Amino acid sequence: MKLDYNILWIDDKISNRAFQAILKEIKQFLSEEFFNCNITEAEDFNGFKVLFEKNGEYDLIITDYSLNEGSTGKEIIDFLRDKKHNYTEIFFYSANSDLKDIELINNNRITFYQLVEGSYRDLEREIMELIELTIKKFQHIVAMRGMIMNETSGLDMQMLSIIKSALNNDKLDFKELATKIYDELNSLYDSKNKFVNECREKGKFINLTKDNFVFSADYKIKTLGQILLHLNEKDFSTEYHEAINLMRNKFAHAVLIKDEKSGREYFKHGDSGLTFDNDLCKKIRRDIIKYKNNFDATLAKFSN
Repeated sequence: MKLDYNILWIDDKISNRAFQAILKEIKQFLSEEFFNCNITEAEDFNGFKVLFEKNGEYDLIITDYSLNEGSTGKEIIDFLRDKKHNYTEIFFYSANSDLKDIELINNNRITFYQLVEGSYRDLEREIMELIELTIKKFQHIVAMRGMIMNETSGLDMQMLSIIKSALNNDKLDFKELATKIYDELNSLYDSKNKFVNECREKGKFINLTKDNFVFSADYKIKTLGQILLHLNEKDFSTEYHEAINLMRNKFAHAVLIKDEKSGREYFKHGDSGLTFDNDLCKKIRRDIIKYKNNFDATLAKFSN
């Protein structure tokens, strides 16, 4: 899940108190939505190019359409599209009501606002609405990811149904049929058991961590929990397991539900009844940020 929301604002009057007030509100809003808000400022087109070449990834570009040195928003559009950044949202504003190039900005992912002197509150509202829209689009991407999880979980269920039906079919000798599967599973677990014991005997725990089958996410957090206990630090491993690992597993097995009356579609985990809506996605972002910070703090203890 994407947690960073990157904004580039271009205006030679960016230090204007009204603009700075808008920047403050944007940061506050995104913080409350549990995104890491990163806002970069530039004064002209050249400054924009330098920053874009350096950083490269922005979710939103806010800019005065008529920049200094005769540059216009068209140059920004041409530059971005040439770089194949068609996914970047662009918000233009201008106090100039006689824009000959206005048709260039009435395109997908490009917004134009006619700025009236003293209408900075309206400008703020328009920008905030666009940011909210981009978040909703992002939530939709999350839902699409859930759609894929839903479909693959559905295939798993279909496979299990076929297998269970086959178990009750008198025409199939499942004892003979399953021999190869039993043998392969035993061989797999024998090899993994041998591998774990070799790591233990040789004191090569580092080798254990390289095997994602053996050293799964569950064992990663359990190991971290042991490390925290030995450091006499608060052990958050159980909370992490519930907030992140179990939530991820539930999301993977959530099924797409459609309310016939309202037409609303959402993902729901069958056993728990958990619904993956916008509020839950917000909570997941909050938890990811929380534990990222915890991990950073823990790692810092080994750097001092």
